[in-house]
Amino acid sequence: MPTIGVQTIDDTATGDDAVVRRQSKHVRSDSNDACSICYGRPPYPLVPPLNFAMVANGVYRSGHPNKQNFSFLRKLGLKTIMYFAMEDYPPEMKHFVEHEGIEVLHFRMEGNKEPFMEVNSDDMSSALVKLLDERSHPVLIHCLKGKHRIGCLVGCLRKIQKWSMTSIFDEYRKFAGTKVLADQEFIETFDHEKVPYNTKHQPIWL
Repeated sequence: MPTIGVQTIDDTATGDDAVVRRQSKHVRSDSNDACSICYGRPPYPLVPPLNFAMVANGVYRSGHPNKQNFSFLRKLGLKTIMYFAMEDYPPEMKHFVEHEGIEVLHFRMEGNKEPFMEVNSDDMSSALVKLLDERSHPVLIHCLKGKHRIGCLVGCLRKIQKWSMTSIFDEYRKFAGTKVLADQEFIETFDHEKVPYNTKHQPIWL
């Protein structure tokens, strides 16, 4: 099973003496009180993260965001970020998700590396269960470069969507290039029919 770190800010209220635990959204970037981390750049032009793309309605993919991408990410109205890497988030990213009230699921997953290292199928299945729950959307899925680990995740998702293998690999190579490592084999052999996602909350595009 994946190691999942969850960072979330929730609203909790009881009676007339309600205590709001959610930290306030940051003030506008043109304010003198604006956060220097989240609003370190002018709001325009918006800069997307490396290898950013829409996977499906409410689902986005990319490489690791940085400070210059925060204004762009804010426009997406994200509820969830799914992060696939061994490394922890840097302080600026932790600050951003905390103050935006974004739930972060950290899957400490190595990429496929021949001949001794392979993505765990159970980890991939767990990630797909969360990805296919529309209550988590809008969601951003990212690794470090948005190539191999995210390419595997999206490839397995496409199998559930009943894409042809040719189309799946064409999309994979669009982001990962010609160096596919063992990823294509993993995608091809992954048993997508055993992913126990909740059909009651599956997205409309599935």
